[in-house]
Amino acid sequence: MSVVGHDSLKTRRTLTVGGKSYDYFSIQAAQEAGLGDVSRLPFSLKVLLENLLRYEDGRSVTVDDLKAVAAWIKDRYSDREIAYRPARVLMQDFTGVPAVVDLAAMRDAVVALGGDPERINPLSPVDLVIDHSVMVDFFGTADALKKNTDMEFQRNGERYAFLRWGQTGFDNFRVVPPGTGICHQVNVEYLAKVVWTGKDGDRLVAYPDTLVGTDSHTTMVNGLAVLGWGVGGIEAEAAMLGQPISMLLPEVIGFKLTGKMKEGVTATDLVLTVTQMLRKKGVVGKFVEFYGPGVEALPLADRATIGNMAPEYGATCGFFPIDAETIRFLKFTGRDDDTVALVEAYAKTQGMWRDAATPDPVFTDTLELDLSTVEPSLAGPKRPQDRIALSNAKQGFAEVLPGLTNGDPSAKVKVEGMDHELGHGDVVIAAITSCTNTSNPNVLMAAGLVAKKAVEKGLTSKPWVKTSLAPGSLVVTDYLKAAGLQDPLDQLGFTTAGYGCTTCIGNSGPLAEPIAKAVEDGDLVVASVLSGNRNFEGRINPHVKANYLASPPLVVAYAIAGTMNLDLTTEPLGKGKDGQPVYLKDIWPTSREISEAIASAITPEMYRTRYSDVFTGPKQWQEVKVATGKTYAWDSNSTYIQNPPYFTGMSKQPSQGFQDISGARPLAILGDSVTTDHISPAGNIKKASPAGQYLIEHGVGVADFNSYGARRGNHEVMMRGTFANIRLRNEMAPGTEGGVTLYQPDGEQMFIYDASMKYQQAGVPLVIIAGQEYGSGSSRDWAAKGTALLGVKAVIAESFERIHRSNLVGFGVLPLQFMEGTSRKTLNLDGTEIFDISGLSQGIKPRQEVTLRITRKDGSNQTVPLLCRIDTLDEVEYYRHGGILHYVLRSLVA
Repeated sequence: MSVVGHDSLKTRRTLTVGGKSYDYFSIQAAQEAGLGDVSRLPFSLKVLLENLLRYEDGRSVTVDDLKAVAAWIKDRYSDREIAYRPARVLMQDFTGVPAVVDLAAMRDAVVALGGDPERINPLSPVDLVIDHSVMVDFFGTADALKKNTDMEFQRNGERYAFLRWGQTGFDNFRVVPPGTGICHQVNVEYLAKVVWTGKDGDRLVAYPDTLVGTDSHTTMVNGLAVLGWGVGGIEAEAAMLGQPISMLLPEVIGFKLTGKMKEGVTATDLVLTVTQMLRKKGVVGKFVEFYGPGVEALPLADRATIGNMAPEYGATCGFFPIDAETIRFLKFTGRDDDTVALVEAYAKTQGMWRDAATPDPVFTDTLELDLSTVEPSLAGPKRPQDRIALSNAKQGFAEVLPGLTNGDPSAKVKVEGMDHELGHGDVVIAAITSCTNTSNPNVLMAAGLVAKKAVEKGLTSKPWVKTSLAPGSLVVTDYLKAAGLQDPLDQLGFTTAGYGCTTCIGNSGPLAEPIAKAVEDGDLVVASVLSGNRNFEGRINPHVKANYLASPPLVVAYAIAGTMNLDLTTEPLGKGKDGQPVYLKDIWPTSREISEAIASAITPEMYRTRYSDVFTGPKQWQEVKVATGKTYAWDSNSTYIQNPPYFTGMSKQPSQGFQDISGARPLAILGDSVTTDHISPAGNIKKASPAGQYLIEHGVGVADFNSYGARRGNHEVMMRGTFANIRLRNEMAPGTEGGVTLYQPDGEQMFIYDASMKYQQAGVPLVIIAGQEYGSGSSRDWAAKGTALLGVKAVIAESFERIHRSNLVGFGVLPLQFMEGTSRKTLNLDGTEIFDISGLSQGIKPRQEVTLRITRKDGSNQTVPLLCRIDTLDEVEYYRHGGILHYVLRSLVA
């Protein structure tokens, strides 16, 4: 795929660095050609401008698009739709497997339509990092890592064989094997280049490193000045196949940082504060860009931590420009000299370099934080933005407890085999996990130092706490060992459980049986404390209702405390070996101690060594048998990988025109802040659930169910798990929790999947009704795919999260928005209604108005206007074709 267009403005120039010549598309030259002064554009928009300059061809990108970017400075917003082409695509295996399944299915479809299957190949570079499949089945012992790894390969043999086929069957597609690290950390430490290069004929072209990823936390790399964000697997597949991403020029919120963080405050405390502030500000669908003198005080690892949490504060991305710290980090992580030199020279030449003398960019709006005001914090018990000061954590739990239980707030249950009565607020999981913090040496060294001091004083973790450490890369293990800190972590039970995402995505593994039984017997509200970015209901562990995000050193402290019913700022963690009380302040490291540990233990050579053979993988990976052939040999008996039905009976041309939706029934009526965790299958598969029954019918024992995430390549499992989250509350079935609904018109209660099948057999279209922020959370393609497979034709909500709205369109589901002042509540919807949606058959224009006609059980009816949230002309085409994959496929065989 060419990385350049026609260049009507003649902005192509040559940059020589270290004796090598690179062509580039000059923003300065564009200004001189009449574009106007864009020097004070936000840095993130300069990246978009360069992308448009490079791909300007008079068709998909026009000179008018470039002028719209220049005009942004005056208006500070734009309603201009642009075609954006990222340099590459990043995947993790949960979202990557179904993407590769879809590519394999598209190859079959091409053959069925009489085409060449090799037309289906990634045209942009794709890296898939297998990091989401390891689970914490074993913990706290020296052999936990080996046992969990063995279990991972045993569970995921079919998936891994499929990915090995993809690695050899597709061009431009690399796989980072299991046991290497988390995709975002591998991206920041190795894959990202900050400035990318590509070929245009015999010329080498330099341009900003940009990407989209099939994980919402792709945003972490914005801390390294690489513009990237999460998209659904549907959009990512289109990007892989050469389709531009259609987007509106975003508003950019400037976040000014001043001052410097106080002693004892961590990057986690900072990011929880930033998340709370930006959620309150409202930045959904917007870029956030950090500026101000406080930026210079932030190490790159801290910037990456802030960038990582963009999905939690709702922004498309949280961007930091290229500066001296960027260059320091590239050298620190072992990047080669040519890459480092190119980054600095290119950034300075293009006006993309920031230093203390750089004028502040022009922003749509701004907010400000004095870093010295940040205090130690947690967030919970249900949402990342619900920050509470550490000093208020005990009181905060007491305040939320009544809303989490109907039982006795003082209930205690004896734990079998343990001299302890488990009660509300006891911490049963303490996990140093997730890309947010395991990428950050500052907080990991801090955790190690807390452990070291705690062990020296004779403290231990409580026996009812499941402790685990899941480093984001192998380098973390190297430097913890070099600093002498892995051993004290081991002594507190924080032995390495695996390399990858674990607790944060629901791969916490089961609680010990006596603990789980005590929780169930007493209907206890027990807690987890994890260094992750997600703590939504039902996500971490089905037995744990209260989940708190915290820094790695606080995770260690809560493992020692064993309860949320303790004020760690004033009450002792326990008694030391000398019988004296030990307080958190007694074992908390100073900034100097952390810096000295980093300086003495981490070297660029660690990164160079670990990443020199990053694609080789462990012995188990190398022994996976690899299938051959241009198309995949599907196994009908597989419960992991199945050929999806998306292209069955597909014609070369889409049917003409659009159709209104008539006689639809609601499958569910949902409240505010329904996340993709509520919608998409995630976590453990229950025996009594439709997915569990499917697996049993196919000879799979309960012990081998694995997780929904591991089975994302099988649509039969995934559609049964859509809207099946144990914490989902369907207002059609008041008083219930979980994936149930009332089948209408007879009102019989049943699983949502079963009702869907019954409706589809009767030819009844379905809708979902929802409140505000529908689809917030991870960018999960199955939240859209599962919705479509359940026969849902439209989702009507008060507002949508950006990625999920786009994914719904990408899979042929119509997103519709209630007008201001109208909602399911003002309309008194109870699920017995019939819905007709008109205004589509005459043709669809972006953000047009359509009409909803509601017919009630008593025969009365009313009509209300809705806003069609098909936002761009490209999305109109995707919807007309039945989805973005159908659109791409038809374009390749036309």
